[in-house]
Amino acid sequence: MNSHGQNEQRVVWAVAGSDIGPLLLAATGEGLVNVVFHATDTVRDKALDRLRSRLGAEPVEAPDSPLLAEAIRQIQAYFAGDRHDFELPLDWSLISGFNRQVLHELASGVPYGKVVGYGDLAGRVGQPGAAQAVGMAMGANPLPVIVPCHRVVESDGGIGGFGGGLETKRKLLALEGVLPEPLF
Repeated sequence: MNSHGQNEQRVVWAVAGSDIGPLLLAATGEGLVNVVFHATDTVRDKALDRLRSRLGAEPVEAPDSPLLAEAIRQIQAYFAGDRHDFELPLDWSLISGFNRQVLHELASGVPYGKVVGYGDLAGRVGQPGAAQAVGMAMGANPLPVIVPCHRVVESDGGIGGFGGGLETKRKLLALEGVLPEPLF
């Protein structure tokens, strides 16, 4: 408890290397709360400022914290091709409403190596015709890779957008066997 009688939230973070560049991982006592692509110093600092503001706690670098160490281990296994599912507690506090509903459905209903269209995902959550809103939910995903927004594609066969960049999306889909590996 802090001096105002409120429970203080602890936020820990680490940067992990991956085949798609450095990833910032952040966790609370509830679970992994944020994954940020391309975690250069500037991106990392902005992400930590955002977490500080949104969660009301000072993020502390702690790569050896049990949850972060396990998340890093599972991410490394995923990129090595040895893991298809993540088994980590997740803190969904950075997202709510329709976006949370869509991301829950994505996480539980679209397995490794499969893709789903934006419109199909909208239908799965009872909102047919809300493909654009699903796209917005993917862009707001605080847990990319773990909650696999890279598996959501356009119904006409296009790859769609991606907050981590289209090259990153292609690499993730190639890793999962959905797309061929890039030649160069």
